[in-house]
Amino acid sequence: MMVKKGDKVRVEYEGTFEDGEVFDSSKNHGKPLEFELGAKQVIPGFESAIEEMKVGEEKSIKIESKDGYGEVNAQLIQKVPKEHLPKDQEVKEGMMLAVGLPNGQQIPARVSQVSDKEVTLDLNHPLAGKTLNFKLKLLEIVK
Repeated sequence: MMVKKGDKVRVEYEGTFEDGEVFDSSKNHGKPLEFELGAKQVIPGFESAIEEMKVGEEKSIKIESKDGYGEVNAQLIQKVPKEHLPKDQEVKEGMMLAVGLPNGQQIPARVSQVSDKEVTLDLNHPLAGKTLNFKLKLLEIVK
């Protein structure tokens, strides 16, 4: 039976970067990924690959950044004066911070550079601009 939009599916997956480093896996979560096809709950390239599968089928796919988490948006990279950051922790390159928006919502930001006076924050998704490889297995269509 072929999967179609509106079906709820269970999928085992392993995601790797071009160098083979694993960045995510359903095994790490202790259970398969469950989502509704067509509901935009997963990245577009992942969803379109599942749509073409049958229960029990396995495949390997490559998702370019445009069909994954998008390209890196330079407007989402901001320099912030160090004095605007919490004083109770040392800010280091690579660390994640929660940034408050005017509406009270918080979003994650990666510290990409630290100087004496300012910190460069990258608000892009950590996987933006990356080509992603997935091994997929469609386990079932949930009734």
